[in-house]
Amino acid sequence: MAPDSPPTTIVFPGQGSQRPGMGRDFDERFAESRRVYDEASEALGLDLRALCFDTDDRLSLTEYSQPAILTTEIAMLRAAEAAHGLAATRFGGHSLGEYTALVAAGVLPLADAVRIVRERGRLMQEAVPVGVGRMTAIIGERLDPGAVARALRGLEVTIANDNSPEQVVLSGRAEDVCEAERRLGDAGGGALRLVALDVSAPFHSPLMEPIEPAFAAVLERASTRIDVGGAPSVTSNLTGGFHDADLALLRTRLVQQISGTVRWQDNMRALTDRPTTVVEIGPGRPLRGFFKAIGVAVHSITDVRSAERVATAKAAA
Repeated sequence: MAPDSPPTTIVFPGQGSQRPGMGRDFDERFAESRRVYDEASEALGLDLRALCFDTDDRLSLTEYSQPAILTTEIAMLRAAEAAHGLAATRFGGHSLGEYTALVAAGVLPLADAVRIVRERGRLMQEAVPVGVGRMTAIIGERLDPGAVARALRGLEVTIANDNSPEQVVLSGRAEDVCEAERRLGDAGGGALRLVALDVSAPFHSPLMEPIEPAFAAVLERASTRIDVGGAPSVTSNLTGGFHDADLALLRTRLVQQISGTVRWQDNMRALTDRPTTVVEIGPGRPLRGFFKAIGVAVHSITDVRSAERVATAKAAA
């Protein structure tokens, strides 16, 4: 990379990006990746290679998918750092991806992080009985925030993810989300696409609030090993801006993120408020389209070959 190239920002996708076989090629090629899978597997007492590399039904379960995604993303990152000299000054992550970003920035140790997100996933899965909640993506080139707000009036529905100028995700009680879909369909005149998400619970909605005290206790147990020195380089989904070097505030924000809106539009703008090269690392590349909607190009690393292409492109920049 040329000396005057802009600094790098790395972002990590969250739940839903998982796929069977993710990370296998990194594990086969790089000792750095193998060490990540070894450490995470030991921390959980779980064979993460079998979970990630083979066809395993547990990969669709929140309790297992969350640590599997985080581990795979860090395994990819460590390989890219070692093989290609990838280094970043800022980090962001979408929902679960915020935890990967905190590991990447040195705030959370990997072993603690995988234990935290496994418990986070278990609590989220158990918060609401299956079928009670629903999540739906609202997609449109000219998405009107006012129209969305009007459609939610009087309903137990919230905006779970403010993903881009072209997409928000609704979450709440199933019957209310369905009514919001009907209202938006009527008002949109066919200009909107409504996509029901295949999820097991209404994440990032007030229906998740009952589990927050239990999750706060999980974070409290890990507090002595959290290093908040790197926190200001990581964006907060809850606030939309960067974290502060404040342990109590960090814990509070992570707890409230469970039921709060993921303010990803604000995160993207905070991360790109100065010249930067954005690299997305994960099993999939869902964040690429969100950045494109605000006019920002993103390099994506999803496998070893794409990591090599990104390294070549950055060296030529």
